[in-house]
Amino acid sequence: MDKMLYVAMTGASQNTMAQRAHANNLANISTNGFRRDFEQARSMQVFGDSFPSRVYAMSERPGTDFTPGTLQDTGNPMDVAVSGQGWMAVQTPDGKEAYVRTASLKIDGLGQLRTGTGLPVLGNGGPIAVPPEQKVEIGQDGTITIRALGEAPNVLAEVDRIKLVNPDLKQMEKGVDGMIHYKGSDPLLADDSVKLESGFVETSNVNAVEEMTSILSLSRQFELQVKMMRTAEDDATSLARVLQLS
Repeated sequence: MDKMLYVAMTGASQNTMAQRAHANNLANISTNGFRRDFEQARSMQVFGDSFPSRVYAMSERPGTDFTPGTLQDTGNPMDVAVSGQGWMAVQTPDGKEAYVRTASLKIDGLGQLRTGTGLPVLGNGGPIAVPPEQKVEIGQDGTITIRALGEAPNVLAEVDRIKLVNPDLKQMEKGVDGMIHYKGSDPLLADDSVKLESGFVETSNVNAVEEMTSILSLSRQFELQVKMMRTAEDDATSLARVLQLS
C-alpha cells in the first residue's frame, strides 16, 4: 500500500507543478514579448530495495517556445519590436547581457535609454545615453537620432545604435529571472541584418485556448491521483480489520 500511495502522491505533486507552468503562461498572455514555457511529463523508475517495477511521472520544462508573436501598432515612436528574426540587447541588474524582442523605451532622468521594465538598452559601447533632446527617432537598423534642445528642425545628430543580434535559437534559454540569455561564454556580436519596427510592440506568443485545455486536463489527472490515494487508504484500513479478526 505504501508504494501505491507513494506513486499517487508523487503524481499529484508533479501534476501541481505542471499546472503551475501553464498557469504562468496564461498569466502572461498580455505581457508583450513573453515567450511561453513548454511542459512535459517523463516516466522515472522508482528505485529501492527491490527491482524498479514501478514508475512515476516527473514534470519538467524542456525548453521555451521562441515562436514570434504578432506586431501590434501603438503609434508611439518609442515602442520598438524586432521584425523577423533577432533580438535586442539589454543589461540585467547584475551587469550581464540579456535579450528581448520588444520594448517600450524611455529616457530616465540621467539620460539613459531604458526598457519599460527599467533595464538599460545596450549600444555599440555599452548602455546608451541620450543627450537632452526635443525629438528621438529610432531607425530600422537600431540607429538613434535626436534633435537636440535649441536646434533647428533640420539639424539631427546620431547618438548611438541599439545592439541587435541574431544567434542560433538553440543557444538561447530563459533564465530563472525570466530573461532570455545566451548559453555561450562570449558576448554576441551585432548583426546588421536584424531590423526594428518603430511604433510597434510584439505580443505574447501564448495561446489562451491551448493553455486552458492543458490546465483542465491536468486538473482531471490530479483528481485521479487523489482518488488513488484514497483507495490506498481504504485498502490499508480494510487490511487492518482483517488482521484484527485473525
